[in-house]
Amino acid sequence: MALHIPGLPPLSWAPLEGDAHIDDDGTLVLTAAAGVDWSNDPTGGPQQHRAAALGFQPTGDLTLSARVRVDAPRSTFDAGALCLWIDADHWAKLCFERSPQGDVMVVSVVTDGYSDDCNSVLVTGGEVYLRLSRVGEAWAFHSSVDGTRWDFVRVFRIGSTQVPTVGFLSQAPMGERCVARFDEIVYREDRLADLRDGS
Repeated sequence: MALHIPGLPPLSWAPLEGDAHIDDDGTLVLTAAAGVDWSNDPTGGPQQHRAAALGFQPTGDLTLSARVRVDAPRSTFDAGALCLWIDADHWAKLCFERSPQGDVMVVSVVTDGYSDDCNSVLVTGGEVYLRLSRVGEAWAFHSSVDGTRWDFVRVFRIGSTQVPTVGFLSQAPMGERCVARFDEIVYREDRLADLRDGS
């Protein structure tokens, strides 16, 4: 059954079909199966693209934001994320992820052949707001504690002219499963004025 979220274009899966539903309160819930992730190991290890993203294909500038929560207990690298997917060599994700040390933090991964993986801020609590934006040919990631004041994570460009799928992801690279919850979802077809201050 197709899922519909008010304010978003029609949703579909990439690169494979996953498990999602919408709660009675309108929360989007994505459940990742055991061992699924997106990773193009920069040290030359095997690629992994068995996590499923639920999203849509935009054509211009945009911002997509959501409050992200992940059900406990969490295994290492369990995450809910906003993401963009073009193909196995061109994708990116902005994650609310559990670290090997047991902390939860904002982590971004940008892949243009190989993955550039970077830890960002620690999160004190069980939720964080994430935002993905497109500005011309560039993309930007921001995070926020309240969904109002946005902190810059990174800006990047991916070397592909294909139309991406932009949306939501759950991953469980080392765990039995990961249940990620997305609400307060906001989608706008407009252009950020200042990437650094998030306005």
